[in-house]
Amino acid sequence: MARQPDEKATAQVSSDDSALIRELALLLDETSLTEIEIERSGLRVRVARNISIAAAMPAGYQSAAPMPVATAAAVAVAADISKHPGVVPSPMVGTAYWAPEPGAKPFIEVGSKVSVGQTLLIIEAMKTMNQIPSPRSGTVTQILIEDGQPVEFGEPLVIIE
Repeated sequence: MARQPDEKATAQVSSDDSALIRELALLLDETSLTEIEIERSGLRVRVARNISIAAAMPAGYQSAAPMPVATAAAVAVAADISKHPGVVPSPMVGTAYWAPEPGAKPFIEVGSKVSVGQTLLIIEAMKTMNQIPSPRSGTVTQILIEDGQPVEFGEPLVIIE
């Protein structure tokens, strides 16, 4: 006869698991990591932020509208943007913000006139806010990132013409 798990032990494990998940989520916020995965005592836990909706849906789930797929044309357009003469690339890895603080007026908008050295946006890296200055004078024609978006080194941020 198979032994049934003790309800108290099962509740204890669930409580420990949720505490572990909360702890990992706090660690994500404190370190600006996007993903943490650990395995302990046969339990594997993965905590991530900024995951796509398609990845979070259970297997076999059908959405009402199909998710867009990157085409060769879309990839070519992205490559063209990085070669644009007015592109301002990210000088570091971090999280980009349009304004000095939440709810504040953004540093720039599409159509803004900027001068050399003017702050375009800030990138938070390792809990330090780094102002990204304009390398040239001109008009902001495109902002290529979202507020609060993680950015990579060399990723196009803004186009100034």
